[in-house]
Amino acid sequence: MAARTDWNHHIEAWQASGLSQAAYCRLHGLAISTFSARLSAHRASAPPPPALVPVKVGPVEPAATAPLVLRTASGHRLELPPSCEPRWLAELLRCLG
Repeated sequence: MAARTDWNHHIEAWQASGLSQAAYCRLHGLAISTFSARLSAHRASAPPPPALVPVKVGPVEPAATAPLVLRTASGHRLELPPSCEPRWLAELLRCLG
């Protein structure tokens, strides 16, 4: 039986592979039913993605120096400089889920 870290490795490798679960399991000699069960357990144990709250955007001062503040529903706070690149911020939001 594969250790938990081995299954985590397989799950991460499958997600990056672009293969279906069945194709990945055939390629690596894994039972699809076991893989599916481990994937379900992995997803159930993962923390929920941070939830973003709706915001109202007001007028922006020409020389804004205030940081961009992102807050999650659970109370976490992330401050970013006003010079933050929009593409980088978009990628960050995609990664956060």
